[in-house]
Amino acid sequence: MNFSYSDTQIEITEAVRALATSFPADYWRRCDAEGIYPEAFVQAMTKAGWLAALIPEQYGGSGLPLLDACLILQEINRQGGNGAACHAQMYTMGSVLNHGSEQQKQSLLPRIASGELRLQAFGVTEPDAGSNTLKIKTFARRINGGYVINGQKIWTSRFKQSDMYLLLARTTPYEEVKRKTDGLSLFLVDIARAGKSLQSRPIDTMLNHHTNEVFINDLEISDEWRIGEEGKGFTYLLTSLNAERLLVASECVGDGHWFIERARRYATDRVVFDKPIGANQGVAFPIARAHMSVSAAELMRNQAASLYDAGKPCGGEANMAKYLCSEASWEAAEAAMTTFGGYGVATEYDIERKWKENRLMRTAPISNNLVLAYVAQHLLEMPRSY
Repeated sequence: MNFSYSDTQIEITEAVRALATSFPADYWRRCDAEGIYPEAFVQAMTKAGWLAALIPEQYGGSGLPLLDACLILQEINRQGGNGAACHAQMYTMGSVLNHGSEQQKQSLLPRIASGELRLQAFGVTEPDAGSNTLKIKTFARRINGGYVINGQKIWTSRFKQSDMYLLLARTTPYEEVKRKTDGLSLFLVDIARAGKSLQSRPIDTMLNHHTNEVFINDLEISDEWRIGEEGKGFTYLLTSLNAERLLVASECVGDGHWFIERARRYATDRVVFDKPIGANQGVAFPIARAHMSVSAAELMRNQAASLYDAGKPCGGEANMAKYLCSEASWEAAEAAMTTFGGYGVATEYDIERKWKENRLMRTAPISNNLVLAYVAQHLLEMPRSY
């Protein structure tokens, strides 16, 4: 087996690095301090074609393998940026690509690839259902030629920065379905056209994440904007999750490398009691352990992405990669915060900004406890825990 990246992948990494370094730390620091969406960065990523990496060439994208797309986001975060600001533009379109009609693909994918249309907002989670997606209450009632939808979503990130909204709703009550996974459907919603039927309210969080509650009131959707068959939305959703898991895992790998490099340099340069603090094993060993953890997690990500690109089952590997990468990067975040001491919470050093961003990855897009439950049940064939 070859564990090295290809020449093409190295070229992609170098090109993304050049773009990322044109948005230095003070740019991200200002966005964080003022709660600003990094519009200039997202525009630059769009213009360079990186956000269209997974869209086939016939629809205006690059048609790159998933592992190459993973390296794009990894490098953004490795240079101190935040790929989460626009990562959904890369994978949310997967539901259209894999399950949409040809008319939907022709209408939407080229415009997503060019950046004319942003499809970043994804409405799944609800206040009462949480991670139990099968128990969502947002309901699409059948009418002549379409549906009327009512309900509420929460943690819909970048809703205000999107033109289209990918929405999951019940079309058959939970009590009436033969299988628990039936009766959910996916819809594409034009946010501007929806008008007052679709209202959002920002959620104030500890990091610059632009997430919202969304309220859906008598929203009318025609049949042409349902993706695939009615009632199959949960199955369609699952086919996109492996890519999402691996792209988020890749941001974690990038964060991990960033934290380790910052901690390594500071521990080497910072002199206390007449010697670099990195000479103390209590400082050096956590950094070394984090380096090993991130390196191992990156290999797990590579294996999962390679299986995905080969068209092979990779659910177990994708979930394990998300868990291992987020845990490894958090270990690196903690090592960096401890190494910097009091300076770690000073905004000018950027540790606290990246520390906040990285902590989210242990919870979203799936809680690491749910990953453990998945592995126990599906890979180790232990009794179901929920």
